[in-house]
Amino acid sequence: MPLAPANQSQLIRSSQKDEYYQTFLRNNANEAFQTLAGSKRWLDWRREIELLSDLAYYSLTTFSGYQTLGEEYVSIVQVDPTKCHIPSGFRRGLFVVCHAAFPYLLDKVLVCLENELEGGQESRGGLSWRQAASGPWSLERWLRSRMRRAVGLLSEPQRRVCLPAVFVLQQGLTLLHRLHVALFYIKGSFYHLSKRAAGISYLGVTGLNRDDGMIRSSYRLLGAVSLVQLLITVCLQLNNFRQRQRARQEWKHYRNLSPQCTRSSDPRAARCILCLEDRRHSTSTPCGHLFCWECITEWCNTKAECPLCREKFQPHRLVYLRNYIA
Repeated sequence: MPLAPANQSQLIRSSQKDEYYQTFLRNNANEAFQTLAGSKRWLDWRREIELLSDLAYYSLTTFSGYQTLGEEYVSIVQVDPTKCHIPSGFRRGLFVVCHAAFPYLLDKVLVCLENELEGGQESRGGLSWRQAASGPWSLERWLRSRMRRAVGLLSEPQRRVCLPAVFVLQQGLTLLHRLHVALFYIKGSFYHLSKRAAGISYLGVTGLNRDDGMIRSSYRLLGAVSLVQLLITVCLQLNNFRQRQRARQEWKHYRNLSPQCTRSSDPRAARCILCLEDRRHSTSTPCGHLFCWECITEWCNTKAECPLCREKFQPHRLVYLRNYIA
């Protein structure tokens, strides 16, 4: 029977079917562990249970040299870059590690690093409640101890630089995944980054479909639209990042101004509800409420909304009131 490269629709249906069975296996494993160990331990170990479920699924199928249930459903088989042989054991093992274990480890490392960078003395002074609850040893406890040592070697300015770098890395991984999916729609080769890393592609057992060219053309159009959408998203995120940087620079400039220039001599001067002190460098939100410049800009770094009325706005819409006395 002639074999032809699998098209985008076959790869997507195969992945969806695999995700369905993986979810079914995860739910049953979670339910069994929760029944045996209790809800408290299940909450501490649910991510690890899901990881073991995924490893079990791919170890019993791909790593053992068999089709997954999704691949069997659409009649496709894995091949190596030569398109003439099934992938070697090393390629299959690399795929399982990259697809199941690597995202879990990367997420753990980034979360622990972010917590240590922004946790301050509370994070470095002792064990968190989650660490204490996870027993004498756990991967998260081990990672936190290593991250604490690494962060302890950094100075305070270096920590302030590393924290946004972690955020940029997290956002960059999301954008990379979206870029890869858009390229898959256009090329039709690798639906997962893990399969691209392992060099595993697919051939359809049913041979060439008469509608294959139409299917690939439709997905190429979808890929072009996805690339345009991704480009717009990147531009918006860069613009938002520049606005935040400008707000921080303005805050650094204005916080060094003399408080006597803008502080009222009236003992009944209005107070800022954020710092509960006399308002300095009065700044207005688009809704008309007044705060200290440094207070409201710091607030907008986490929530782009008015602390009083919760009206949403972008930080660049803040209005610094020069020579305002109230």
